[in-house]
Amino acid sequence: MGGCSAPNCSNSTNTGKQLFRFPKDPVRKKKWVMNSRRDFEPTPHSRLCQDHFEQSQFEEIARSSAGGKKLKPNAIPTLFSIGDPPYPAVTAPYILLPMKPEPVEKELNFGDHGYARRNPLTGLGEDTDRTDEDHQPCSHCQLLKKQLEEEMQHTARLQKEAEEMKKRLYRLDRIEKGLQNFLYEDQIRALSLTKRSRRAVWSPETILKAQKIRSAVGTKGYEFLRELGYPLPSYRTLCNRLETKIMVTTDMSCEMLAELGLGLMAPCDTTTEGVGDNDEEELMGVLS
Repeated sequence: MGGCSAPNCSNSTNTGKQLFRFPKDPVRKKKWVMNSRRDFEPTPHSRLCQDHFEQSQFEEIARSSAGGKKLKPNAIPTLFSIGDPPYPAVTAPYILLPMKPEPVEKELNFGDHGYARRNPLTGLGEDTDRTDEDHQPCSHCQLLKKQLEEEMQHTARLQKEAEEMKKRLYRLDRIEKGLQNFLYEDQIRALSLTKRSRRAVWSPETILKAQKIRSAVGTKGYEFLRELGYPLPSYRTLCNRLETKIMVTTDMSCEMLAELGLGLMAPCDTTTEGVGDNDEEELMGVLS
């Protein structure tokens, strides 16, 4: 355990001296510090030994739990080896002085107009309460604020989607203009229909264009283009739309007729096979 905190004092429990901790009362603790002539702030481990207290500062009969002396509740240390304390020690209990009685107000009369200042204004407290209520957050207002934030987020999301739709429409418009360079309007409309749809209405320009493609690439090439999705009328529709039809019989294949460039096209039934050895394959051509 530590020793005495007083200057020029080396007493401790090892030398048989009893130590006392500084009081918790700030007023008494300040007096202990001033009497000891030390400029420091006592810690919970700071102590003063019994040699710094007069005999009158101890209880006459009471003993501590360890069997030593016990200080009075208002004990003040006054015995130090460095001069006198700044003020005499207080050995008597604290004396509470009676408070001055409050002056009694005179009875109100008609000549005294000070009652208007003493009486509170009517409704002043209500206004204060109302002001406090105004500062408190309103649950309905909080709900409306939350709904407003959600609507703003939804509006921002719709604006973003509208911008994306504008960009998409611009791209589609450019694609349509590019298709118009080599396709007719009815062919562009046919691109949106299902494959081999019978609802497509073909213009005379498209029929003439399809006839030229058929003569250039042949039957297999024409059907291959239609399989790839190129908007062309079916071979049956192309045969039915021809204005002048002349039936001719030939043993030439469709590819050979297409290479001649005579405008001959095989009918929808294509070739007919014979049943005998002397029968020959015949091809019905349609000349437009």
